[in-house]
Amino acid sequence: MATVSKLSNPTTPALSLQSRSSSSSLPRTFIGFNSRTGSAFKFASSHLFLRKNHALRHPFVVKCSAPGGNGNAAKRTTLHDLYEREGQSPWYDNLCRPVTDLLPLIASGVRGVTSNPAIFQKAISSSNAYNDQFKELVQSGKDIEAAYWELVIKDIQNACKLFEPIYDETDGGDGYVSVEVSPKLADDTNGTVEAAKWLHKVVNQPNVYIKIPATAPCVPSIKEVIAQGISVNVTLIFSLARYEAVIDAYLDDLEASGLSDLSRVTSVASFFVSRVDTLVDKMLEKIGTPEALDLRGKAAVAQAALAYKLYQKKFSGPRWEALVKKGAKKQRLLWASTSVKNPAYPDTLYVAPLIGPDTVSTMPDQALQAFIDHGTVSRTIDSNVSDAEGIYSALEKLGIDWSYVGNQLEVEGVDSFMKSFDSLLDTLQEKANSLKLVSL
Repeated sequence: MATVSKLSNPTTPALSLQSRSSSSSLPRTFIGFNSRTGSAFKFASSHLFLRKNHALRHPFVVKCSAPGGNGNAAKRTTLHDLYEREGQSPWYDNLCRPVTDLLPLIASGVRGVTSNPAIFQKAISSSNAYNDQFKELVQSGKDIEAAYWELVIKDIQNACKLFEPIYDETDGGDGYVSVEVSPKLADDTNGTVEAAKWLHKVVNQPNVYIKIPATAPCVPSIKEVIAQGISVNVTLIFSLARYEAVIDAYLDDLEASGLSDLSRVTSVASFFVSRVDTLVDKMLEKIGTPEALDLRGKAAVAQAALAYKLYQKKFSGPRWEALVKKGAKKQRLLWASTSVKNPAYPDTLYVAPLIGPDTVSTMPDQALQAFIDHGTVSRTIDSNVSDAEGIYSALEKLGIDWSYVGNQLEVEGVDSFMKSFDSLLDTLQEKANSLKLVSL
């Protein structure tokens, strides 16, 4: 199987184109949204598990490979307000062929795209849109993994072209498309550096973000890659401690770069949200006390609010101001894993309470549709920091080990992407075998 460093450069294809209190004794509340009036409302824990998510009035789905794509461009939406009024960039957490199906989403206010091995596994395995290119690649002598990367890179290049106008208009502030290094490299510092350099070179687009996981072995990789002028999306961040290490790596690199102009160095840090509740809720249910059960569905948003507080602290003060004088840009905080895993929870739970300036929210179909349909635009991320601190501490007192939560979710995240990657290679091998094209 080919290694990343040995793959040939693909040619660039032509493009035709919330809780309100930290006290466990008080009723549990969430913020919901009235889809008719657009106003916010609160509802208590007694109603939580009876609540149905909104039936979307105007479902908006990317129809990959469907004739005619998504049809006409969307009108102005809440996503425009999200960016223009509150300074948060809405991105789309999905990518598939044809990438021109993204055009209505761009018109609706989407300002960037994120991808990962699981997204490409679903896209390539469930679509015939990749078959012709795949057949050509393997018939030309490419092995399965090399063919996979060429399929991915073509999509990334074409998506970058679609978002380049936004990138240009914002002077590199938005309009990025993210592609992740192989999940097999999550414990390989040097291998990650080489893979990131290779991906950056072959994609050859100014608005590509190379995604690198925030595993302990890869934090040094992040620093080295950014030092070489490569824009990085640091992914799989699940804890405040690891997030602080990521910020420090970014700041250390800016200081050590020796560049007189730091304005072209950009990065985002992807802090995962919903998966935190998935794990912590199970731990709380195992504890089983009323106090524990009352904290279900609150851990993720509380930790995210504290991550934003850390972001504000780190990107202010004398150290940061000295870097700003050289043109340095903040490493924006990006909310990832924003889809609701528990159907009993509000469908905008991981979007609505996390709105704030200089941040990104990347949303898969479910979360994006829900927010466009009945989301309310208002700065919420730092409106109740004291409540978040109270929830965070209350969970610790109940025996929730935040270090364990972060480490466990990181292991699960890497493992999930690895399985998606291997599954996709197996699927491609089966396609090749059916055509009697190539073997591993």
